[in-house]
Parts: sequence; structure tokens; C-alpha cells
Amino acid sequence: MTETPTLLMTLTGRDRPGVTAAMFETLAGFGVQVLDIEQVVLRGRLLLGILITAPRNVTRLRQQAEATAAGLGMELEVVPGQGDNARRRDGRAHVTVLSRPLTPSAVAAVTGRIADTGANIDRIVRMARYPVTAIEFHVSGADIGRLRKVLATEASRQRVDVAVQDIGLLRHGRRLVVMDVDSTLVQGEAIDRLAEYAGVGPQVAEVTDQAMRGELDFEQALRDRVALLAGLDAAVLDRVYDEMALAPGARTLVRTLKRLGYSFAIVSGGFSQLTDRLAADLDIDYSTSNELEVADGKLTGRIVGEVIDRRGKAAALRRFARDSQVSLDRTIAIGDGANDLDMLAAAGLGIAFNAKPAVQEAAHTAVNVPYLDAILFLLGISREDIEAADAEHGITTPHPDLG
Repeated sequence: MTETPTLLMTLTGRDRPGVTAAMFETLAGFGVQVLDIEQVVLRGRLLLGILITAPRNVTRLRQQAEATAAGLGMELEVVPGQGDNARRRDGRAHVTVLSRPLTPSAVAAVTGRIADTGANIDRIVRMARYPVTAIEFHVSGADIGRLRKVLATEASRQRVDVAVQDIGLLRHGRRLVVMDVDSTLVQGEAIDRLAEYAGVGPQVAEVTDQAMRGELDFEQALRDRVALLAGLDAAVLDRVYDEMALAPGARTLVRTLKRLGYSFAIVSGGFSQLTDRLAADLDIDYSTSNELEVADGKLTGRIVGEVIDRRGKAAALRRFARDSQVSLDRTIAIGDGANDLDMLAAAGLGIAFNAKPAVQEAAHTAVNVPYLDAILFLLGISREDIEAADAEHGITTPHPDLG
């Protein structure tokens, strides 16, 4: 079968309104078909690539197109060839690089490792310029498992975050996000702050660190720490809630995904007296955590019911998925500690956020920048998309985003 003669037209120069329209108005008089279009603007400089079927009078088309380009003060290159673009190979993936700053050496290393695996970069898109630089590479011909392993090693070496995700319809449409609370959605650990009010801060902090590193059984460690809080006035819970600080970008993450139709849940080894209020304040759909027992206005040092540990978190994710009618492969789990491991493994996408080393190794991907809304870039949502949606709702996005 003979391939159709085609022309690749590449227009470059200073961007201005009407450039694309002017070029296509010129092509409209030649009866050609448009096979592909790519356009990018960098710092006011436009590069427009147009692939068309070749007309009968190539010379005349070239002359008119060059005249149009000259009238726009731009340069045009026309290259003849055969056929459409080669079909994208199987094994397609999105490789997202996050860094602040992003250096040329890091880009060279990441793209070099992509090539080493035999994969090809088909397209590159900037997702954000702040609070981090986020660049997304559209890759084909990839062995996803090998690519993820190779890039995880290179990311550690270059001190950047790299996420590798399969391309497919699962990235679009309604999904469920299930997030840890302490040291993920909010800064610090609530139990440590309660312990300070109870005068047992150092004892509790040491046990907390050991539990988060997976060195202690979480349930027993939690019960031991809560026992140290016996006798604390329950009114202190209100003070601790007022002192809780959201992670930078938390409000932006929640409101953006809620606006896009995502369901949102928080699941915590912390305490419902705090997390239920947090869920209400942020308009989060589901919440589960441990309940501190209170009697006569004082903490008893005990927990009501079963402890939400790593198994309990994974069970909560599955329950929330059923309740929101979302399949597990459309769930996203975000956490930082050892008690999040089962939840991260059960989700379609498990993200370790500023997590302990063992958690980063086990998760599908890791984010180590301090901005929680950087996770949006992994989901294909650009900073420009966020700002445009905020503007429509009268919200001014902070710069850098501390919301």
C-alpha cells in the first residue's frame, strides 16, 4: 500500500493573536487534510507544527504559506514526506518530574534513563512553574515496571521527584482520594501536641517516632501513648485543633479535586475529636479515626472501640470506595508513615508524601516537595488549570501556594 504524500510545516517566531488562524486560512484554499497539529509557546516565542496531505500544487502552497509567515514576521519551514506520524507504541506512560529548582543536569539524567530503557519521549508539557517546576513527559514503548525502577534510582541521585504512571482512561473522570492526616494533610502529630499539654511530650514523641518508622506495633504504641494522657482536660482538644496547621497547598488540593468531582476521605491513626472537625471544615466526604474516651470532662487514657491501624486504614479505603461507588483501581492513597503501607498498596495509585524511607520504597511514587498541591500535577492538572478554576470562583491563589 502506497503512503500518502504529506507536508510538515513548521512556523516559528514571536507569538501574537491570530497566527494559527492566519496560517490555516491560507491552507484552506488548497483542499488538504490536517493530519496532526502541535503548538507550544515559550516566553512569547511560538512553535507551530502542522502535518497535512500534500496538495497538487505544492509550490503554490509553499509560496502562499511563506507569504503569510512573512506577513506575520515569522519563519516557515516546509518538509515533504510520506504518510502520517508513526503510531504511538504500546507501553505508554506519563513520567512527571517535580523539583525546586529543576536543573538541566537532572533533566538530562531523567531523559537519558528513559532512553536507556528503550522508551521514546513523544511529547513534553510543563504542568507548573510554582511552587515547584513540574514537567510531564509522554512516553511510549515503555516497560512500566522497569522504567519506574530505573527512574526511582535516578530521582534519588538527582534529588528530584519522578512519578511514572500508565496512560489510560483511569486518569480521567471521578476518583476517590484517601489521605492520612498527621504529617500529611496537617503538619506534625496531634498526639505530640496533646502530650505537651499533659506534660509528657518527650515520652510520647519518642514512641511516635518509633511507631512511624515501623519499629513498634502501632496499636500497642498508640494505647501506651494515650494512657499517658489520662486526666488531661478534654477542652485541650479545642486548643489543639485551633493550633493545627494544614500542609502548604492542602486547601488547594482538596477544593480543586472536589470541584472536579473527586470524592475525598481522610483516615487517621489520630483522633476523631480533631479529624471530624477537619473534615467538616474542608468539606471532605468521609472520615475515620480513633476516638478518645472522655469521662467527666477528662481524657481517661483509653480509646473507644477498635484501633485504626495500618490494616484498619486499608479497610477504610475499601469501604469508602464501595460507598462512593468507585473501583479500587480508581483510588488514590496518600500517606507518610508505616501505618499507611497497606492503604498505599491497596490503592490504584499510592503516593508517599514526605514519607519515611521504607514507605517511599513501597509506594507507587513519592513526593518530597513540601507542597501538597504538587500531587495535582501527577494527576494531569496544571497550575494554569488550578488558577483558572479559582478565578472563576473568585479565589486568589497564593504565590507560592501556602493554602
